[in-house]
Amino acid sequence: MKVWMVLLIILVILIIALIVLYFRGKKMQEKQEAQKAQIEAAKQTVSMLIIDKKRMPIKESGLPQMVIDQTPKLMRRSKLPIVKAKVGPRITTLVCDEKIFDLIPVKKEVKAEVSGIYIVGVRGMRGPLEAPQKKKGFFSRLKNK
Repeated sequence: MKVWMVLLIILVILIIALIVLYFRGKKMQEKQEAQKAQIEAAKQTVSMLIIDKKRMPIKESGLPQMVIDQTPKLMRRSKLPIVKAKVGPRITTLVCDEKIFDLIPVKKEVKAEVSGIYIVGVRGMRGPLEAPQKKKGFFSRLKNK
């Protein structure tokens, strides 16, 4: 076999893999949009006092066992943003959206948009929330020196 034949076979395999990934990604994106629409339809605004927030594995999070059983096996090892909050008279464990996890203040009262056990959005009860300062990267610290 010549070198150009081997390269041609590798190129064909790569093209087929890219086509499969394209259609699979498109299908997963449609699923995600449908899930977001369901979350938006079911969200409610609730005032709550944030007690604690951490990123922790789902098994250690304190979520109901039914929720843990429904998560895929691969997701059980990854860390989720978990928020413990006092909603009314009870303390609840909620899962937070990764985008707003850093905005949530600890030991303060907020108005949160909640869909089931999932926090979708958050607003300050008394004024706007303070955005935390982003950590400087390695190269930006070197540049400042």
